[in-house]
Amino acid sequence: FNAEKSLVPASSMKVITTASALAILGNDYKFKTEIYHDGSISDEGILKGNIYIKGYGDPTLGAEKPLGNTPWKSLMKEWVAKIKLKGIKQIQGRIIGDGSEFETAVLAPTWQWNDIGNYYGAGASGLNINANTYEIEFQQNPSVGQTPKIGRLKPKIPNLYFINEVKSASKNSGDNCYIYGAPYQYTRFLRGTIPAGNGTFKVKGSIPEPAFTTASLLLEELENQGIVTSKIATTHLESVREGLYRDHKKNIIHTHYSLPLKDIVKVTNEESVNLYCEAMLKMIGKVQKGIGSREKSIEAIKEYWENKGWDTNGFYMTDGCGLSPRNAVSAKHFATFLQLVFKEKSIADSFKKSLPISGQTGTLKYMFKSSKANGAIFAKTGSMERIRSYSGYINSASEKWYSFSIIVNNYNGKSAQTRKKMEKLMESFHIK
Repeated sequence: FNAEKSLVPASSMKVITTASALAILGNDYKFKTEIYHDGSISDEGILKGNIYIKGYGDPTLGAEKPLGNTPWKSLMKEWVAKIKLKGIKQIQGRIIGDGSEFETAVLAPTWQWNDIGNYYGAGASGLNINANTYEIEFQQNPSVGQTPKIGRLKPKIPNLYFINEVKSASKNSGDNCYIYGAPYQYTRFLRGTIPAGNGTFKVKGSIPEPAFTTASLLLEELENQGIVTSKIATTHLESVREGLYRDHKKNIIHTHYSLPLKDIVKVTNEESVNLYCEAMLKMIGKVQKGIGSREKSIEAIKEYWENKGWDTNGFYMTDGCGLSPRNAVSAKHFATFLQLVFKEKSIADSFKKSLPISGQTGTLKYMFKSSKANGAIFAKTGSMERIRSYSGYINSASEKWYSFSIIVNNYNGKSAQTRKKMEKLMESFHIK
């Protein structure tokens, strides 16, 4: 029904990006991050130079997921241990975070203002840390209408300044706090509500400048472990702006590698992680076009699948994760794309396993629980205001596989009612 009508897909867009990343970069591709220094190390262990953290787009650096990843606190300790092994006891230069592998525009320009300050609106830099998110711990206020105080912030982000306009709502009102602020800017407005109470309540925001935060965290750990520094953390971007950047020899201290891409894709699709998807998108452009930009990456994806026979007429991709309301994709685009991926033997299995499974995993875990379709539907979900979509595969009762896509825009009524109707339709695919 209206199979060729281009609609806003929300997070279903992730199937295009993640499958393309597996196809172009490979199942076992690993992102890397280099720690190196310039200058020289004296016999007394004094580094007459700078320490650099050069990122190559790893979106999982210092994050808690995928399982087995090294969280940021442990990562900083590991890096300091590597620096110590080089005999460095004092650093006279700066700690420089370098995110220049990707373009400076970390977000798609069509992302909405009410999204980009929040954790799910974190953009992709060449150097990312802790999924580019921080956590605010509020001290709840027991009185409705009163402002809860801001408690701890982790990780620490120098210069970050909050204007707290949050109010306390009823005890079971949930998280309705929104954070407003742009990349590279350090003033954040906190608006909306959190539940009243006597405990703590946590919300997550997007880090303004991940390269600077990474450098600051390493600086802090160096000082904690007794290595004397100049106490200056900065970025490659700032060094260029100040006219301080010079060509230099890279003396590698340590190279950190991510887990294989197939593991990152699985987390991305099961938990709908926008940042991971955006980093994959930009790396596709870096590998295929030599430029880690959103525009070149989208161009590379279209070219790759058009050469496989995919018709992109009416396909409008403006980001990798689906957060932009300017994406427009038809159900036919998704269904035919997923059919092509199914035929790509090198990635078909890893891609299918990355998708949420009906009644069992990810965003489909609580759907189809008591249905015959439990365990038979592998699909990415998409959800924004008045938008809901499902795109993936169904293993029918006759053991025949189908690719499918359902996209609904501007529906009437409650989201739960629309979801139930779509669930019933997907069940019928299985029975058929």
